[in-house]
Amino acid sequence: MRFAEVSNDWLRHQLATNGVGVDFGAARARIRSTEPALAAMLRTVYGAYTLDASDGMFDVSVMLRPTPGVRAWWRPQVQLLCDGVRELEAFPRDTPLPLLEWGINYALASRMYCDLLLHAGVVERDGAAIVMPAMPGSGKSTLTAALSLNGFRLLSDEFGVVRLRDSALLPMLRPVALKNASIDVIATAFPAAVMGPRFPKTHKGTVAHLAPLPSHVEARHVAARPRLIIFPRFDAATDVDLEPVAKGRAFARLAVNSFNYDALGPDAFDALGQVVHQSSCWVLHYGNLEGAIAAIRRLVDAVHDRAQAPDADAISLVEGTS
Repeated sequence: MRFAEVSNDWLRHQLATNGVGVDFGAARARIRSTEPALAAMLRTVYGAYTLDASDGMFDVSVMLRPTPGVRAWWRPQVQLLCDGVRELEAFPRDTPLPLLEWGINYALASRMYCDLLLHAGVVERDGAAIVMPAMPGSGKSTLTAALSLNGFRLLSDEFGVVRLRDSALLPMLRPVALKNASIDVIATAFPAAVMGPRFPKTHKGTVAHLAPLPSHVEARHVAARPRLIIFPRFDAATDVDLEPVAKGRAFARLAVNSFNYDALGPDAFDALGQVVHQSSCWVLHYGNLEGAIAAIRRLVDAVHDRAQAPDADAISLVEGTS
């Protein structure tokens, strides 16, 4: 069953008891919650995902519940437990989905050491993975969302997951968290896009979550070869401007923008080196979203014009297959 195919009542009961599992591609999470409003939100942003109600193994387990004590009556809050431990500040009780999404991100970033995790959006087109690392406010999520709705396959908005043995980019497919003005930009440009409710009370302002396309959910076990590294910088005064980046500088910026590079040591150095070696590296200044998408399409076309190598094809996540 998919999330969109079950009733709110059934999902509320399942969340409050055994929980539900979600497969993101590179990792799986079990979600439990006693918050009644969360069920409808999950059915919207995870609608195309298969719902796992089994007792299987999961990479992380999270529990969303009301904060006990006087908070239950005065300014009610909701808290998140990661593997039974509260590691994040509580949110207002009417803001459960942002806390859940940020909590899952935190749990994955702090617990996954099988792969190199870059803080980056990743999309794919014609077998070429495009890694877009960025600092907050640089327009990375807006650009990632727009690309995913314009002919590029979404692998992740938050994690560039690099498989250590061959430097392939693995999907960690989650809803895209859009903030403030970006919400209307995407909603206006792509009126058919499925988006969850808006939450105005977060520490990052107003947040809404874009649901991945069903075809991208179906392909969440298909990885891609790194071919482009693009550092986006939103600048309202600029139309579109591309500047090449030296590979050494790109490597340094990616390493700093990683969740676990230091912990993985030489394996991370080798894997990241291969990602940079196989990629063309650029800084993209943009104030025109359509122009930025067109520029990235041209870069992908140029990559394929230079070399139509067999290993540019999409590859399977399954060990040892292609």
